Parts: sequence; structure tokens; C-alpha cells
Amino acid sequence: PTRDRKHISFALNRRHFVAGAAFTAVGAAALPALAMEGSTEMLPGASSSVRHNASSFRMLDWQDYFENTRKGAILADLTSRALHFWSEDQSIYRLYPTSVPLSEDLTRRGRTEVVQKVENPTWRPTAAMKERHPEWPDVVEGGAPDNPLGVRALYLGWPAYRIHGTHDTRKIGRRSSNGCIGLYNEHIEEVFDRTPVGTQVKLI
Repeated sequence: PTRDRKHISFALNRRHFVAGAAFTAVGAAALPALAMEGSTEMLPGASSSVRHNASSFRMLDWQDYFENTRKGAILADLTSRALHFWSEDQSIYRLYPTSVPLSEDLTRRGRTEVVQKVENPTWRPTAAMKERHPEWPDVVEGGAPDNPLGVRALYLGWPAYRIHGTHDTRKIGRRSSNGCIGLYNEHIEEVFDRTPVGTQVKLI
């Protein structure tokens, strides 16, 4: 069905378009360089060699990517570093800036779905990561300010792949994960609340 675009609301505000505000480093005390293999990571200070992406957002039609919007639909566009959300009844459309995987070999594309929703997810490094970095904690509890998964996580049908928040806002708009899609915490809360288990997900 044709949507009245006057009623499409966007989760966009000025910080999505002003790189200096959205991606400014937060002082000299860099967050710890925690990482999870095959999933996500928390990087040290932002590198000046990394180019920001805050200008590729464009409205998309769900019909070009999904047969229907049963249980809702999420499209993660890795090129524009944006996440599109459509509610099941198509009355809600949201567009959010994201972080994306660091490299092509960490990137997965295709169709999956949300299989689990977790509030304040706990982060644990793998055995291999602990072997290389014994100084890292065995666990970062949910709600901790240095938790790489932020305040909410949508677990996908692919093992170790998530759509999650981040406390490190420097990551958004960058290649900065080991496979996951990251959003500002306030944005993952919106998506989390509107997304039931079974929501369709496509990464392109």
C-alpha cells in the first residue's frame, strides 16, 4: 500500500548531520579497549584517519527489500551506515545512524530475524580474547558504563550477531565493530520497544 509520507516520522536530529557534534572524542581518558570476537568491540580513542559518515541517509521503501512487514522489518544498510525500521502496520518508519563492521571479512549480509531481546545485556570476552589480554575483565555487567553492548541488544538468528546500543557515541557512523550493528542507546531503546521476537531483519 502507498504510504502518506506526511505521516512518516524520522529518528533524525541535528547530531546525525553535524559530524563535529556526533563524533567528537570524549577527552583524553579513552575507554578500555574491550572486545568480543565475532561480535562487537569497544575501541580506544577515535582515530583521525577514520572518515565519518553522516550524510548518506535516504528514505527507502520496504517493498524493495521485504515481501511484507509481518512482525515488523529492520533493514541495516552497511554502505550508508543506517538502520531502517518499519512497524508491522507500516504506520511507523524510523531511520537511525549506526556503526558497522570494521572490515568486509567481518561483514555478513542477508536475511535473518530477531530471536532474543535482552535489556542491559552482559558482555563476556571469549577464551581466546582472555588468553591474549589477561588484563581484561571476565565479565562486564549489564548497565555498566563501559559495557560494549550498551543498554539493549537484539540477538539475531546468526550466532554472535546483534543489533545493540553503545555508550561510546564516537562509534556511530564508523566502521567500528566486529560484526554487529550499533546504535545510540536512546535509539536502540526505541527499536527494542517496537521490535518483537520474530521481526524480519535484512543486512545489505
